[in-house]
Amino acid sequence: MTSNVHNNPASLRLGIDTGGTFTDIVAWDGSTLLTRKVRSTPDDPSRAILDGIAGLAAADIVHGSTVATNALLERKGARTAFLATEGFEDMLRIGRQHRKHLYDFFGAGRADLVPRGLTRGITERTLCDGSIEKAVDQDAVRHIADELRRRGVESVAVCLLHSYANPANELALQPLLEEFFVSLSHQVLPEYREYERASTTLVNAYVSPLMARYLTRLSGTLGSTRLRIMQSNGGSISSAMACRSAIHTIQSGPAGGVLGAAAVARHAGFDRVISFDMGGTSTDVSLYDGRYSFTQESEIGDFPVRVPILDIHSVGAGGGSIAHVDAGGALRVGPESAGASPGPACYGAGDRVTITDANLYLGRIDPEKFLSGRMTLDASRAARCLERFAAAQGVEPGRMAEAIIEVANSNMERAIRAVSIERGHDPREFALLSFGGAGGLHACQLAERLEISTVLVPRHAGVLSALGMLVADVVRDYSRSVLGKPVDLAFGEMEQQAAAEFAEMGVATPLCERLIDLRYRGQSYEITLPYADRAAFDDAHRRLYGYHHEGREVEAVTARLRGTSMTDKIDLAAPSPPETFSSTYVPPAWRLEEDAAGNRILRKRHA
Repeated sequence: MTSNVHNNPASLRLGIDTGGTFTDIVAWDGSTLLTRKVRSTPDDPSRAILDGIAGLAAADIVHGSTVATNALLERKGARTAFLATEGFEDMLRIGRQHRKHLYDFFGAGRADLVPRGLTRGITERTLCDGSIEKAVDQDAVRHIADELRRRGVESVAVCLLHSYANPANELALQPLLEEFFVSLSHQVLPEYREYERASTTLVNAYVSPLMARYLTRLSGTLGSTRLRIMQSNGGSISSAMACRSAIHTIQSGPAGGVLGAAAVARHAGFDRVISFDMGGTSTDVSLYDGRYSFTQESEIGDFPVRVPILDIHSVGAGGGSIAHVDAGGALRVGPESAGASPGPACYGAGDRVTITDANLYLGRIDPEKFLSGRMTLDASRAARCLERFAAAQGVEPGRMAEAIIEVANSNMERAIRAVSIERGHDPREFALLSFGGAGGLHACQLAERLEISTVLVPRHAGVLSALGMLVADVVRDYSRSVLGKPVDLAFGEMEQQAAAEFAEMGVATPLCERLIDLRYRGQSYEITLPYADRAAFDDAHRRLYGYHHEGREVEAVTARLRGTSMTDKIDLAAPSPPETFSSTYVPPAWRLEEDAAGNRILRKRHA
């Protein structure tokens, strides 16, 4: 790649996506678009990045990181304490009193990030109207801080009652806890609903110290290169801001894929697509209908996270997903993955059968042309592992390979249905846009299951998430609870905050979009609409739920602001080497075309 890129550090921009198996890099120098793919280094993701960008002096890097996600899922975050209003210390354990297994008396309880011994109650009280009934007992807090220090606490999450209405008591704690990383709920999520606010604040406190160490180390090796981090909302922020608010990077890699998919779809003439991103460890799907879909309600690793996230549904089905037989004798595929090390059996080190091994055994992958010929697969090792696994189940190896593919396809089909049919969309009206290193091997079969007649496999399908990071704007989302309060005042405060934070990041003054959460009085949940379209709430409610309440009072619950600073866009039609990192399986019932930009378009043949 380096020999063809005009390596001018004043213009070179890089998008980098660290995945479970490979780290993807896309470079843009203003005229040429080139790519690189290297094996990930899970113990330290920065090593793969530095290997991948060796010889390049970039002015800007936009990085999608899995550090926060992995820390949460693997329970490897910072040692964290949780401080709540006295009497409400157990709000995280009580939650919404939902039980995943209603009739299982022995089922696992709600997962904890904080040991009970590191949860403390603070003597204070703020009322729902923002008035301070009882100030913080500072001497008691100093005593708590001394105890937390002795117990090796690194980070502290603070969620006091009604701090969204008046943060004075939370702010009074900050100087008393200055030796810790402190995450205050009114800064993380200034909205009512104590449980979701507490959970989001705790997750931020748990993962941010690890993200800060990782980004500080990476920034130190990059010198003067500007580093921005991809967020779950489809925009990027400065690395300094990501260190403080790592909660916003939980889904950064998949978000880059959604942006990249939408960009190449528009360029190829498709305005309605279902993006299907099958990488090494997971499959992420999302629906693009001329605009992105967002959600405020998500759950990562059993913990509610209430921040704006692109509506992406993920399942543990990637090229490295391991096939196994459960206690009942049923074939399962995933969610456990072989990852980057040892990887699928055909990579030369692993000995457990994965989806990639099954595809290779069925002849859908050319072992000599993997990664455009830069990596040769060990087909004989994959065959031996598959044959051994099949023999243990009394099945012929070819049938076992097909069964592995069938089970994986079923898992991924359910994910696509979740973002389309379950949201009121007919998938037959969309094209399936397939990317990720393994996506093209399964796309046509999935399209057949869903009666989708067109599949688009972009030219750079294997690194599309990294490409999406290069088209991402700088974006920040803000919110304020406004129950019974002036909405315009909340918008004014958020616009001032946005102007200050974008100036801190050194980017242009943001364009601000106003949004509002509305509900019928007495309801528990809201619908988010553009503020200018708030009169259309009845129509939106009827479209989502099939009915509306004519004449019933509508109340504003939360004001939201989305600030965007536009970045220079890349030319998707720019020259680039004729290579791709995504194999494509074309069943007999499909025909393959290629457009002028090098994208592969597969269409179902009509009988």
